[in-house]
Amino acid sequence: MVLAVVIPIFLLLLLGYLSVKLSLLNQFQVGTIGAFVLKIALPALFLQSLASKDLAEIWFPEYFLVYATVTFSLYAAAFLIIFKHFKHNISETSVLSLGASMSNTGLLGTAVLTLLMGQKAMMYTSLIVIIESVLLIPLVLILAEAGTKEKTNFIAIVKNTFLTLLKNPLFMGVVLGILCAIFKIHIPHYLDEVLTLLGKTASPLALFSIGGGIVGLSLKYVNLQSCYIVFSNNIMMPLLVFLGLYYLTDVSLEMVYAGTLIAALPMPTIFAMLGQLYGLNEKALTPLLMSTILGFIVASGLITLWWA
Repeated sequence: MVLAVVIPIFLLLLLGYLSVKLSLLNQFQVGTIGAFVLKIALPALFLQSLASKDLAEIWFPEYFLVYATVTFSLYAAAFLIIFKHFKHNISETSVLSLGASMSNTGLLGTAVLTLLMGQKAMMYTSLIVIIESVLLIPLVLILAEAGTKEKTNFIAIVKNTFLTLLKNPLFMGVVLGILCAIFKIHIPHYLDEVLTLLGKTASPLALFSIGGGIVGLSLKYVNLQSCYIVFSNNIMMPLLVFLGLYYLTDVSLEMVYAGTLIAALPMPTIFAMLGQLYGLNEKALTPLLMSTILGFIVASGLITLWWA
């Protein structure tokens, strides 16, 4: 079971890496594949999977509350430490703190969990996508934009952030899927088939694009700041999620394992994108690469421990 999951993951990552390294594809083309997964395949997968469930099958308040509490506690701690100790401004701090408190749930979490448990994975990843897309990312964008302006038009920033959220296909796929479950709306058969076919491409293409995206990353800023961000993301986050779910809730053991595994995965690529947008560049790319390496080591260990 373990090898049946871990080996395909690493082979797909390796295939993506070699495709770029050997110039079969370039970074732009791999980025387009990643964009297809995030904007087409994953929204289709979430919509189709969630719409076919009853609300009781996809809404787990204890799971949601524990993961959200851990996420925002680590974000707040990182914000304080990076702002005070590492002396960054508010915009830079808001982005760097994201790396300390968010996993690659959409692309990588969905891909890995789907290989482990099939469509049941959507029950666990969808709630975390809501935490990240509806709560965390908007907060980061608001703080980052507020930090760039002397006179902050808070209402305008919130409005722009909200409009950006509504244009996010992944978020809309999750929301529409949950609404279908709440109101018991059944997707027409032929549309359901199309969504299913698109959804099946999400996992392999997500891993392929992540592998290709690693090419060109370097470890130029391996310092205390990068180490702290990665430690918070790949060690503290899964540890706290596990302790919270295992000792403070009555959720199933499978849910404990799923939540912990998601928390252990590498930080998302949006961290590097925002880092470049706000002038952090290698200061964001270095912890991203470090997190990718450590995250796969920790995740592989958890899969071996729990799914053997």
